[in-house]
Amino acid sequence: MASEGLPPLLSRVLDPLSRYHDHRVEGIEHVPVLGPALLVIHHSLATYDGLLLAMAVWHQRGRMVAGLAHDRLFEVPGFARLAERLDVRRASPEAGRELLAQGHVVMVAPGGMWEALRPSTERYQVRWDNRKGFVRLALEAQVPLVLAACPRADDLFDVESHPLTEWVYDTFRLPLPMVKGRRGWPIPRPVSLVHHLSAPLHPPPYDAEREASQVDELHERAVATMRNLLGRR
Repeated sequence: MASEGLPPLLSRVLDPLSRYHDHRVEGIEHVPVLGPALLVIHHSLATYDGLLLAMAVWHQRGRMVAGLAHDRLFEVPGFARLAERLDVRRASPEAGRELLAQGHVVMVAPGGMWEALRPSTERYQVRWDNRKGFVRLALEAQVPLVLAACPRADDLFDVESHPLTEWVYDTFRLPLPMVKGRRGWPIPRPVSLVHHLSAPLHPPPYDAEREASQVDELHERAVATMRNLLGRR
């Protein structure tokens, strides 16, 4: 299906990728057709699986997903212009609150680049231990979280743990993964990709005196839900 409503260049990339991976979504009905929500994804090294999910949400739910992205991406030539068209903002609590107040479905990847750089020995694992900003945002804005996992996105590449990868990330916050894909090249394998979406997690009514414990409890629920979704391989 052509991706009407998406920038033509993005459509020309995503449509073939969707066919290459026979991409589909289970639980798409959990994305609301009206009103704000946080769409929380597990960050793979490939990254484009999140874009395939956003395209599916557009086709099947009629919602153009907004997003929060790492500052480094805005240094890539042409990205800022594309981000403006797609309602992608530099990641910050203020940007998230603004997008939700406007009624958007907002995609976030709490693990960020650090989760994406996991070696293959950590396939299907969640690196959200100290990443709680997304649940605090949901709690303050009183919006549901819909979690989305694409477990086999971790099978597109073999990722090697390497000191150079860690040094470049720690020093410059840039990715330098050591990867092998199809036939040993850094080309994604033709793996069938399925996104599994959770039923909405609704935050409790906000209580300023219990904010810290509310954030911890909601974070624990979100991590447990994502681990369950990643087990559906």
